[in-house]
Amino acid sequence: MSHPQEADTRPYREGVGIALLNRDDEVFVGQRIDQTAEAWQMPQGGIDPGEDPLQAALREMEEEIGVPRALAEVIAETRDWLTYDLPPELRDVVWKGRYRGQRQKWYLARFLGRDSDINIRTAHPEFKEWRWIPFRRLPDMIVPFKRPIYEQIVAEFADRVRS
Repeated sequence: MSHPQEADTRPYREGVGIALLNRDDEVFVGQRIDQTAEAWQMPQGGIDPGEDPLQAALREMEEEIGVPRALAEVIAETRDWLTYDLPPELRDVVWKGRYRGQRQKWYLARFLGRDSDINIRTAHPEFKEWRWIPFRRLPDMIVPFKRPIYEQIVAEFADRVRS
């Protein structure tokens, strides 16, 4: 069990995320199925052994929202890995307490399909509903402890997005 005054020496979990833009440069967000709060996020998840970050991001997109890789054109990726720490009350619960937070590579992609190609009722659903929102509103939609990482994503990709 960690104590707030002690430095957490656990590693970061390796992860990825994808900001999927529609034709109007709005971004996909899904409301997490396991949250009672208004917690919205973009598709994201861990990297499997032997998988490179881009492969992982495209796999997560397909697993979480049913969009096949052929319907997403990758436009950009973050220059660096972005990190966030879990709040102290979650560190010993999430990922069985093995990680202090996540280290993520993020991708910006253009959605080439239609809304009907999105299916959140997947084999292992993560979202209970979804919507398109203006890209710059992303930090307002996420849980507070992930807000700084979403602010970094918006800042880094802002010159490529109109909304």
